[in-house]
Amino acid sequence: MEFTKEIENSTAHRPIRDKISGHVLAHPEAFEALFKMAMDVSDKNHHKACWNLELVLENKIDWVSGHLDKFCDTLESFTDESSRRSISKICLFIAQREFPAKGQGNFASDAQLQKIASATFDWLIDESKVATKAYSMRALYLLGKRYDWIYPELKEILSKDFGHHSAAYKSAAKQLLRKL
Repeated sequence: MEFTKEIENSTAHRPIRDKISGHVLAHPEAFEALFKMAMDVSDKNHHKACWNLELVLENKIDWVSGHLDKFCDTLESFTDESSRRSISKICLFIAQREFPAKGQGNFASDAQLQKIASATFDWLIDESKVATKAYSMRALYLLGKRYDWIYPELKEILSKDFGHHSAAYKSAAKQLLRKL
């Protein structure tokens, strides 16, 4: 209960997020509470839990393996931009875990990867902010190693939207367009 209160009272400042995520990394039993709060989009503070979940999973992506169904089933429910940013980055972590530099992993199921692809495409074409779009396009690039339908759609979206976005978006898109 006290841990949940600490998340509720937290801010986006990195030292505070480092403290909370550090607590979870030092006390893995706290992961369940953090994950549950992050996935409960009806909780007014779920976005704060997402910020911390991102930092935990950046270090311990395997911790989400037993929760991938819940994570993937909740993706379409994230509407808060602050939570979407963190969740899109977690999608990138999952894609990186599934598609390491050499070969392919067996971290996520086909159905889970399809849900990640669907959500990240949605975030790429909707009114999400640039960070969410950048993480989404990078995750999609990795997912395209398995699904041949992704690259043509990704290339079309990035090419079409290129002129309508910020310098940060253009930089990320240009990098991926060269690879595509």
